[in-house]
Amino acid sequence: MTRISRREFTTAALAAGLATKADAAPAESQGEWRNRQSGMSYRRLGRTGFHISEVVMGGNTISPTNWEHVLLALDMGLNYLDTAPAYGNGKSELGYANVLKARKRDSFFLNTKISVWDINRTKIYADLFASLSESEQKRMEHLAQEEIEQREALNKDYLGMYFNAQVTEIKGAALANILSRHYGERIDRGKNYKQIIFDSFEESMKRLGADHTDLLMCPHGASTPHEVASHPEIFEAFEKLKKDGRVRYLGVSAHNDPGGVLNAAIDTGVYSVAMVAYSIVNRKWMEPVLEKAKKKDFGVVAMKVARPVFNGRNNGTIDPPERVKLIDDAVPGPLKRPQKAYLWALRNPNLSAVISEIHSADLVRDNLPLAAPKKG
Repeated sequence: MTRISRREFTTAALAAGLATKADAAPAESQGEWRNRQSGMSYRRLGRTGFHISEVVMGGNTISPTNWEHVLLALDMGLNYLDTAPAYGNGKSELGYANVLKARKRDSFFLNTKISVWDINRTKIYADLFASLSESEQKRMEHLAQEEIEQREALNKDYLGMYFNAQVTEIKGAALANILSRHYGERIDRGKNYKQIIFDSFEESMKRLGADHTDLLMCPHGASTPHEVASHPEIFEAFEKLKKDGRVRYLGVSAHNDPGGVLNAAIDTGVYSVAMVAYSIVNRKWMEPVLEKAKKKDFGVVAMKVARPVFNGRNNGTIDPPERVKLIDDAVPGPLKRPQKAYLWALRNPNLSAVISEIHSADLVRDNLPLAAPKKG
């Protein structure tokens, strides 16, 4: 009897997982291709026409001392780099600046974000809230709580519980929404909603050593649909940056209420892309909206795909056994749990890619093979 080695078993499991993925973009698909390589599958990012690798590079762990593995990923066919000013307080963008020096700018797609936008908005309304009478504060809090409950925003499976501040973010954003409806005339919208975008963008370009970005996401971390649907200043800033050749497409990211935020972004007709939390745990909330995105030719990158079933950050939380069982049942075999989660998500034809917080060459070698073309 021939014994099968663990490596052969794992290789067979990977091949089986690849076979279940949704189809990649055909080689003749119209649009913009960058860094196309035979060992990588690409999907169209909605109306942008960008063909991006099925696995893209998250930027939270990139820094001036941790970036060389990005070159390995590019060599393997990855072509989308994600960053934000909030990642390492600018260190991620500084780290990517080394990548931009080492590789031609048009060999990959680049996305950065306006991290300070939602933080600033929550703070200015918190200050306004503090100036109200106690009775009015209670009324505003009650209305904000009603909004949260209506959205099921704090359901533990929908929320995902990726980091401790999520509940605080949702409550702060909901309260800001209510206050903006009742006291919004007190806010300098030009300064707090628009100029802040220009200032943040220029600082990002300086850190990156770039003059433009393919995508700009604002807000970075929307928690409610109101944030993307009720702030025309975002669109005005984007149109100016686009006209000046600094930004090509507008996007939004959302950990919290990702289905609501995605739905609202689609309906604006201005946003073209969203990076939203999607996993085997929150799929019932997300999949109807992902179908809508596909019909509207709206690009979606899935984030936090593995986090609900794998505590990769070792922050003291425990992976719930019922969640682990979900992914093990969906993708049986010896693959690592994050690999299973990514392969599961890539079964969905309404996604353009999954984003992975790839912080080392070992993880490049673990995760990029998940984006290999299907055999046969």
